Amino acid sequence: MNRRQFLSSGATAAAAMATNAASRRPPNIVYVMLDDLGYADFGCYGQKLIRTPNVDRFAREGLRFTDCYAGSTVCAPSRCVLMTGMHSGHGSIRTNAGTMPLLASDRTVASALKQAGYATGAFGKWGLGDIRTDGVPWKHGFDEFYGYLHQVHAHSYYPDFLWDNDRRDLLKGNHEGQGSDYSADRIAERTFDFVRRRRNEPFFLYACWTLPHGKYEIPDVTSYEKEPWAPVEKAYAAMVTKADHQFGRLLDVLEENGLAENTVVFLTSDNGGVDANSRKFDRFQSNGTLRGAKGNLYEGGIRVPMMARWPGVTKSKSGSAAPWAFHDFYPTACEIAGAPAPSGLDGRSVVPLLRGDTLDAERPLYWEFFPFDFKNQRYRLEALQQAVRVGKWKAVRPRPDKPVELYDLSTDPGESRNAAPDHPVLVTRLEGVMRAQHTEPRKPEGPLSLDFAKA
Repeated sequence: MNRRQFLSSGATAAAAMATNAASRRPPNIVYVMLDDLGYADFGCYGQKLIRTPNVDRFAREGLRFTDCYAGSTVCAPSRCVLMTGMHSGHGSIRTNAGTMPLLASDRTVASALKQAGYATGAFGKWGLGDIRTDGVPWKHGFDEFYGYLHQVHAHSYYPDFLWDNDRRDLLKGNHEGQGSDYSADRIAERTFDFVRRRRNEPFFLYACWTLPHGKYEIPDVTSYEKEPWAPVEKAYAAMVTKADHQFGRLLDVLEENGLAENTVVFLTSDNGGVDANSRKFDRFQSNGTLRGAKGNLYEGGIRVPMMARWPGVTKSKSGSAAPWAFHDFYPTACEIAGAPAPSGLDGRSVVPLLRGDTLDAERPLYWEFFPFDFKNQRYRLEALQQAVRVGKWKAVRPRPDKPVELYDLSTDPGESRNAAPDHPVLVTRLEGVMRAQHTEPRKPEGPLSLDFAKA
């Protein structure tokens, strides 16, 4: 045996030992959530123009859900739902209110998994509390955080700094939104580093990556340079493809460290894609045939891609149309980890779905959303939107002074035919769910601002 063969055999043996050790402990949990990616932006969900080979391969290797929902239709409340297991009628953050943080009393899925012995890391956009608030991730169960705390800070891919827990990591190649240090690359590398450093213990990795949220900035659009598209379209496509590449690299790092076989990986988006009129292009039809977009509670605003791979549990090339939502992740993660979930959560575990079983599809799923008036420091409850899904039926009230609309999603996923006049009893029942699930939001604390620099 020569030296190269010896070293190769040693590396193979080390990987095998790592795999064996990993298989004897609770599964690692990896939750990758992209930002403003639409339901149909991946090839496996119908995209024809943007290339996403790693995600498409991942979908074939595991379970693809067609009817999974975000926690809300915009960033902060959706992330609050994911972290706390409470839907948007009960959560402590109901709208994009800038500097509004999680409450000190909010218990997150990271806290539960940390208590169960997991190392915990979050990398990307947090959006649930800026520095010097009770909402920072290291006060809510995360051992490590790297990225943006304030959601508006995350609008630039060339920021002057990122947060490394409570320390500013200065990006010396950047100044005032321009430069050479692309934040998405920095965040991805820290994600991979977490996996390598924590490979000898069970871990929960929350990869809350910012791609492809606008601004539509990327160092190059080489892979789409020859397309006869507008520059912004090339940039968006390249950002989705970069996210695909980074996700593929994450899967490789798990494999290289002998962790893939004992790791549950989820991949999704934080809400629906941005309205075509807002982003000035619709070439890719990011939300497919779904009605609406980010900012409203029609399907295009809240239905998101969701895939899961759990070797030995999920079946390859499998699919599920069972409806579930972000508030179900908390109890799901606890069951995966063998840890008790707190009582009183709005969510339920979907581990049976991962195993190929069924769950009661008639459980109501509820959402609400309203804007925040920064000038007058108040919630715009007169613009409250509400939605309920029960089985195949979806009820939407676009404003408090508007009648409830009803759609049969089994035949009309595009919500084009209002069936409310034909089903008055059902409409009355779903209106009752809306009343029962809405609670008064917490009062704003101190002046809330969209300016992260003032936090």
